[in-house]
Amino acid sequence: MKNSVSLDRFDLKILRELQNNGDLSNQDLAERVGLTAAPCSRRVKQLEESGVIRDRVVRLDERSIDLNLFAILHISMDKHIPERFEEFEKTIRELPEVMECYLITGHDADYQLKVAVPDMDSYHDILLGKITRIRGVTGVKSAFIMRKVVDSTAMPLSYVSEY
Repeated sequence: MKNSVSLDRFDLKILRELQNNGDLSNQDLAERVGLTAAPCSRRVKQLEESGVIRDRVVRLDERSIDLNLFAILHISMDKHIPERFEEFEKTIRELPEVMECYLITGHDADYQLKVAVPDMDSYHDILLGKITRIRGVTGVKSAFIMRKVVDSTAMPLSYVSEY
């Protein structure tokens, strides 16, 4: 699928730099990509308005805020109907412990979640007190993350063709 937004080498440089450090000042960004401040600022604004840059976030160190347990959950549903999925997804969006939720295929499960909690007691509470109580959930398989091997939010830009 072709991207509907045309990106040139400067746009790609801007995206690479911002993915590495979204806190760069416009002046620092402009220097790194080889532009002056005004055109660099215009390009960033265009990238934001076009939706290429979706948002900018602050990433926290999970250990410093006592989030010590991360789990990947595979959720099975009883019925594969839009209403059931909509209800599940609406409820899951309201749980701050759920960091990611994917509707998946090619697996025994229907959904995959990533959950962050302080400890096993908290995990027990969210699993049995909230997730398994969602209408339609028939099974949950949990796996616990022992170590992050890759922890990136950067999108691979090598697939983007320049105009």
